[in-house]
Amino acid sequence: MLLGSIEAGGTKFVCSVGTEQFEVKHSSTFPTTTPQKTLKQAIDFFKSFDVVAIGIGSFGPIDIIRESKTYGYVMSTPKPYWSDVDMIGLLKKELNVPMYFTTDVNASAYGELIANENQGSQSLVYFTIGTGIGAAAIQQGQFIGGISHAEMGHQFVKRHPKDLEFKGICPFHGDCLEGVASGPSLKARTGISGENISLDLEVWDIQAYYIAQAAISATLTLAPSKIIFGGGVMAQEHMIARVRTHFKALLNDYVMTPPLEDYLQLTSIADNGSATLGNFALALKELRYKGHL
Repeated sequence: MLLGSIEAGGTKFVCSVGTEQFEVKHSSTFPTTTPQKTLKQAIDFFKSFDVVAIGIGSFGPIDIIRESKTYGYVMSTPKPYWSDVDMIGLLKKELNVPMYFTTDVNASAYGELIANENQGSQSLVYFTIGTGIGAAAIQQGQFIGGISHAEMGHQFVKRHPKDLEFKGICPFHGDCLEGVASGPSLKARTGISGENISLDLEVWDIQAYYIAQAAISATLTLAPSKIIFGGGVMAQEHMIARVRTHFKALLNDYVMTPPLEDYLQLTSIADNGSATLGNFALALKELRYKGHL
């Protein structure tokens, strides 16, 4: 039995086929261009394999409410050409298999849940800190959400005393979390891409200050077993230590957490493999939901 995964990112699509043991057998990566061209490439990839279900983790915002008239749509996204696109409808016209549709960060969070299940964890929060910021929360094995999926990347944060003049880059909110802590905010402040910024510049510490606040909000609101960070910004080796330092100082021992080396972690799987694993597992879940297993 083969399962499918689509990591529908704003920059690229990663399509994969794997076994029910979640082992990747084939994969293809291509740029995210227009919906017609990009989805045709995805369809052509899967037509070469006898997949029984596909898990899709997409950039958003998207409509994941099954009863909604626009279920399966990409909604009002800043990504050119993709607003109001019926992604699931277009895929199902050519690929008549069950599909589980969720956000890219939900898929990554679910993959991390699977990767950490030997530790008995059924609750976690996952943040991706990169070009944008997204987050997902899982409690007792289920995604948190009601009217829609979570958008914790756009929560508001207390400004760093040395960052008060920076207006933020979010086109909707200015200085929300994404506006002050995403990768592009580094270049907006310094004129330098993140990978070229010296580690001794204070901007890294400012960014970690905001990310730590997001982790504290998740802790106080959801009390997860752990908080996991992915994305290009957190791939910088020095960042997780900075975030832990600010987290400890800002929380000020108000509530007990596990040791921060265990509680605030980086992803378990390299190269965003968490999303692929999560999509495979969600495809299997969709098969059970549809009564095929």
